[in-house]
Amino acid sequence: MEKIKNYIDGKLLEPKSKKYLKNYKPATGKFYSLIPDSGKEDVDLAVQSAEKAFFLWSRKTKRERFKILMNLVEKIEDSFDVLVKAESEDTGKPEWLTRSVDIPRCSENIRFFATASLHFDSKLHEMDGDAINYTLKEPIGVVGAISPWNLPLYLLTWKIAPALAAGNTVVAKPSEITPYTAFLFSKICKKAGVPPGVINIVHGLGGCVGEEIVKHKSVPVISFTGGTKTGKRIAGIASKQFKKLSLELGGKNPNIIFSDTNINKAVDWAIKSSFLNQGQICLCGSRIFIEKVVYEKFKNLLVEKTKALVVGDPKEKKSFLGAVVSKNHMKSVLKKISYAKKEGGVVLTGGRRIKFSGKLKDGYFIEPTIIEGLGYLSKTNQEEIFGPVVCLIPFEGEEGVVKMANSTIYGLSASIFTEDVSRAHRVAAKIKSGVVWVNSWLIRDLRIPFGGMKSSGLGREGGFYSLDFFTESKNVCLKIDSKT
Repeated sequence: MEKIKNYIDGKLLEPKSKKYLKNYKPATGKFYSLIPDSGKEDVDLAVQSAEKAFFLWSRKTKRERFKILMNLVEKIEDSFDVLVKAESEDTGKPEWLTRSVDIPRCSENIRFFATASLHFDSKLHEMDGDAINYTLKEPIGVVGAISPWNLPLYLLTWKIAPALAAGNTVVAKPSEITPYTAFLFSKICKKAGVPPGVINIVHGLGGCVGEEIVKHKSVPVISFTGGTKTGKRIAGIASKQFKKLSLELGGKNPNIIFSDTNINKAVDWAIKSSFLNQGQICLCGSRIFIEKVVYEKFKNLLVEKTKALVVGDPKEKKSFLGAVVSKNHMKSVLKKISYAKKEGGVVLTGGRRIKFSGKLKDGYFIEPTIIEGLGYLSKTNQEEIFGPVVCLIPFEGEEGVVKMANSTIYGLSASIFTEDVSRAHRVAAKIKSGVVWVNSWLIRDLRIPFGGMKSSGLGREGGFYSLDFFTESKNVCLKIDSKT
């Protein structure tokens, strides 16, 4: 049984406790590796390592850091096939998805931010010949990066890359549910010649490792992606120490279908936004609002195409959905489907666990599920499910659908489908979401500000927004003496 190890000061280390947790393959329900059950001692050691490395890393030129990060990109790409397979096995998602999205984005995140750091500029303000003000963008220190289980290496590198490019060092905590590619990434960092202590990865439970990172007095910056409840906990701890904080949290995202849209295209986008990665993407559109005049047409086509989706072995190219990430999460999603029925919801398709024979017989598979008949204020339509479950809600008029779309505590993303450009602008302006797509979903430009409103998060990352977050602005005022 392979033992995953922490990565601290350039070394792969066992946890101080010598204790381990089981790591399961979602598609088979079998555990296949052991995760360090780390704690305060491990975090302290990692922070000490990061502090020591910061002294040298922050003093390297941008070009020197760029070269090291680009070497890391090269080593990730050399390990591409290994990472693709490992990410699929650890998360349960189809291998074609990790090959086309997850792993390509890991190297692209690092390449993008390494390059962006070379173009990161500062402002100068001239005061009529009396003085010049210029702004320095300085690295802050040790960054605490806590990433989730749904896009494990993708989102870990989304945090690590800009933090390092800006001159900081990192203590990272991957999800204990999907730790394996972070462990492989540790080995890749060693091969790439990343200086010891620049990247530290500590595995373990959120309540132990994550909380110790957030609490640590020598970690002034925290970047977290995960659930809203955990985000509130982190904000409460970090605010007492006035830490710099970025939170990307949950969502209950609306897809709005107007009658003038191309229905076939809108249905295809709805399939992706509802069920990609088993619905385990914070940006998934779990509430579909459909204008009444096309409600039946859209519904029937969506149900038809959903029934044709293949749920199965993540290794098979034909599998659009694989397994959800864990047994506990599977139980949670099924429980919420059951509650939706009690609220009066009608399951049009799906709603059950899928039991396969053979090696997949204990896997965590759920049918893609469509529910109708629930009001927009029902618990099911207000709370995040984070699984392959979507609810259909008819509407009449722009004002009504905007009210319904904005009715939750969340505000992460939304999609609007219409051929009327003016309507698209009007509705997009009124939707309380950090990202709004028109006639599409999940088209990502790494330069744009990314983050949520309300209980979906705090702050923005992406492009220069990330580099701003991971640096401290310092103004220098230089007085110009007049000629004597």
